[in-house]
Amino acid sequence: MTPAIIGLAGPVLTPEEAQLLRAWRPAGIILFARNIAGRAQLAGLVASIREEAPGARLMIDQEGGRVARLRPPDWSPHPPARRIGDLPDPIAARVAWLTGALIGLDCAEAGFEVVTAPVLDVGGAHEVIGDRAFSDDPDRVARLGRALAHGLLAVGIEPVGKHVPGHGRARADSHLELPTLDDIAEPDLVPFAANADLPWMMTAHIRYTARDMRRPATLSPVILADIVRGRIGLAGVLTSDDLAMGALEGTPGERAAAALAAGCDIALHCSGVLAESAAVVQEAGRISDATQARLESAASLARSQRRPLVRADLIRERDAALALP
Repeated sequence: MTPAIIGLAGPVLTPEEAQLLRAWRPAGIILFARNIAGRAQLAGLVASIREEAPGARLMIDQEGGRVARLRPPDWSPHPPARRIGDLPDPIAARVAWLTGALIGLDCAEAGFEVVTAPVLDVGGAHEVIGDRAFSDDPDRVARLGRALAHGLLAVGIEPVGKHVPGHGRARADSHLELPTLDDIAEPDLVPFAANADLPWMMTAHIRYTARDMRRPATLSPVILADIVRGRIGLAGVLTSDDLAMGALEGTPGERAAAALAAGCDIALHCSGVLAESAAVVQEAGRISDATQARLESAASLARSQRRPLVRADLIRERDAALALP
């Protein structure tokens, strides 16, 4: 197995993609809206992936609000994090948990094991984060992010806290360019430190010049070792954010190699362009024993937390709370 998670081009697995999965056995596959046309089609695609890449994790970006790949009419809509964060206490924490559980039910039934949520960024200086952040208050972000993560875990889904060590203050979109900040702010670390026991976290493509003049956090051994593994205390799986984003330079293979060398467990590359995916898995090499152990621990945690839930009851309770004035 290779320590990479890659995207696919469209709604069916092509013969060339199937060959790539068989040959390189990536740790996971991430699906996007371009891969999803409805329940029956998705079930067929998932079955094809399972046949060609047994043991690969299926990941999806499903936060709620505008970041949702499973959409109506086939799947339920879910509120953005800021809508939850604006609710009064203690209702907000309950709604965060309910939303996590409902997102998790949708994703688990569709065949996914890993969901890239919750967002643990404090505030949203740029619209790329915006209402994806629960609050400008780091303690509130920590509590609500944890509640949503525990809702996901309650249905057996592995949550991914993002974007460590904090994207909220950035004033540029890392999908398009590299945001730069002077340093990592202490309040930004609070939600990540409070959730250091989550099974996964995702890096931020942001350069913090006081820590590393040249490299963004995703590619910085100093930041990943000293801050993410050290100060925050993450013991779980650390995945890069999408290496195809405009914040980074170099070829897809060079980006993957640099992220893994810096301390990421997983090189995440989402474009679905076959040649790019092939370069990523080739450069990623073989998965380490430490990364394999973290992946197994993440899956074990999710299995241990899973319990029976009644969707209709969860929807009724959440929608009543969201209707509060």
